[in-house]
Amino acid sequence: MYHINLPQYAIRLGGTKEKPTVFDVLRRKHVALTPEEWVRQHFIHYLIEHKGYPQGLLANEIELRIGDKKMRCDSILYNKVLQPRMIIEYKAPTVPLQQKVFDQIATYNLLLHVDYLIMSNGLQHICCRMDYENRRYIFLENIPCYSDLI
Repeated sequence: MYHINLPQYAIRLGGTKEKPTVFDVLRRKHVALTPEEWVRQHFIHYLIEHKGYPQGLLANEIELRIGDKKMRCDSILYNKVLQPRMIIEYKAPTVPLQQKVFDQIATYNLLLHVDYLIMSNGLQHICCRMDYENRRYIFLENIPCYSDLI
């Protein structure tokens, strides 16, 4: 589909030529194969297979509500007592990671109050750690391994 800056994995495709699907290991079902989904599936496998993130603590497409407004987080990493620790937002490779994307993930974090925010379009990955005490974001050079999360 797209050449991206993430390791390959044993992707499971399905569906038809007109409506292709990809198997989502977290939702345990085939979902529509969109450019954003291509990035999500590769990124999730990267976290699990290369960064040591426990599959059982990751979830895709998590609904959030503010009053009557519904939103969806692309992926969330939970801690062992199922509190959100990280929000991950994906975009298609053709969508640049600009302020608008950061504002979107920051809005989700108003509800979840996580330790880490990640944005990826498959080509570029941006990760920051929240410093709530000093009211700032600390941008990291790399995606941390699960064992390095504070």
